[in-house]
Amino acid sequence: MERVISHSRPTLGQAEADAAADAVLSGHVACGDRTAGFERAVADAVGVAAAAATSSGTAALYAALRALGVGPDDEVIVPSFVCTALLHAVWAAGAEPVVCDVGPDLNLSPDAARAGLTGRTAAIILPHIFGTPAPVEEFAALGPPVVEDCAQAIGAEAGGAKCGSFGAVSTFSFYATKMMTTGEGGMFASNRADLVGRARDLIEYDKKSDAARRFNLKFNDVAAAIGLVQIARLGDFIRRRREIAAAYDLELSGLPGITLARAAGSVYYRYAVEVDDADALISGLRSRGIAAARPVDPPLHRVAGTAACPNAERAWARAVSLPIYPSLADADVRHVAAAVRAVMS
Repeated sequence: MERVISHSRPTLGQAEADAAADAVLSGHVACGDRTAGFERAVADAVGVAAAAATSSGTAALYAALRALGVGPDDEVIVPSFVCTALLHAVWAAGAEPVVCDVGPDLNLSPDAARAGLTGRTAAIILPHIFGTPAPVEEFAALGPPVVEDCAQAIGAEAGGAKCGSFGAVSTFSFYATKMMTTGEGGMFASNRADLVGRARDLIEYDKKSDAARRFNLKFNDVAAAIGLVQIARLGDFIRRRREIAAAYDLELSGLPGITLARAAGSVYYRYAVEVDDADALISGLRSRGIAAARPVDPPLHRVAGTAACPNAERAWARAVSLPIYPSLADADVRHVAAAVRAVMS
């Protein structure tokens, strides 16, 4: 059977296996000291005061909105060209998503966000799409608190500071295909102790004396043990992703009919090119044993049934994410690039 080059995959090794085994053999696998250590490590890496680990990135977004006081009758601005986790977090908080278009860099458009503001806008969720930093301060100037969604951008920097340190709150995802992984899991982070405290209160329902709505959204020490190894490797992961992106740039530069994924400051969670026919490129690569995909499918304005977002619609029709992950070999990178050239010709 022909080997398939995966679209994405986690980078795990013996160190992660040993750390997980140590946690299991310790007899303490629930949320405990290892989780607290992982929270501290992420907060230090991002440059914020504190963090609270959650069961997923979606849970972290939900906790962020609730901690900010978002609820029924509120609106939350979200970009269209991103995964549906944002919609589910907003709906879970009881609020209404206002889906806005993206700009040329595929991050949320400041002009579209400004046009989406109403007297009910309670927050703006701002992803750093595909690991490319968005201008957080420009959105913060609009008024509502900004939730930095760093699910694809842990380790990215803008203006000498880490993504995740600009907004009122930041959230992270450690799903299997993210920049670093704990299998599942997420994180809520902030420089405001009151918001971190509210988040911690929301993700555990036991031994509470009031009737506020809470869920069990906690983390666990086995995942945290893996996370502590992964975050120590994050710098190497980012360097490798940038090497692969640079190789794609070199191999595909000048190819007619393709726009490359060059993005200042990106950590290249995705390397998304744009072509006239995304389906044709995806199927052509698949026939050559290479898994490529639309990086977002479908855009949120389609899911939510809101007004069309032309830039997001165009990106959905044209964008193709090529394989990029730290364990991808140089020979495989060249093979992918050669296959893209063959399909495009």
